[in-house]
Amino acid sequence: MNITIASVGKIKEKYLEDGIKEYAKRLSKYCKLNFIEVQDEKAPEKLSLQEENIIKNKEGAKLLSKIKENSYLIALAIDGEQLTSEKFSEKIDKIMLDGKSDITFVIGGSLGLSDEVLKKSDYKLSFSKMTFPHQLMKMILLEQVYRGFRISRGEPYHK
Repeated sequence: MNITIASVGKIKEKYLEDGIKEYAKRLSKYCKLNFIEVQDEKAPEKLSLQEENIIKNKEGAKLLSKIKENSYLIALAIDGEQLTSEKFSEKIDKIMLDGKSDITFVIGGSLGLSDEVLKKSDYKLSFSKMTFPHQLMKMILLEQVYRGFRISRGEPYHK
């Protein structure tokens, strides 16, 4: 199983970098983990809707150019489906049973994902109706992927 995390922007905070490294290490016994990071576009505080879309489209095009065509694409989107950890584990298992060996999770920048990325996605996943910084979301996602593999294999993990 290959898991790719495609995201906009670099991790700047050491504590997040450390957490991501820790979960990447833990996941190494369950899957091959890859990271794709594209540079975020500079965005002033006040933007029109059209300017926001231009930025999201540029970031989305950079992401899509680096994602494998045959990968099962899961977009992290506030309007996506919310799952329990157990249901998330089942979702990953079902994707694998359906013959997909590559899953790519896509995390947008501060403005979210472009419509093009959302349309190309096979599934939209939401972790909450709340908004999280995209750097923190990467660590939260890795923790849930790790938890999902543990659940799937019947291995203990704290609740």
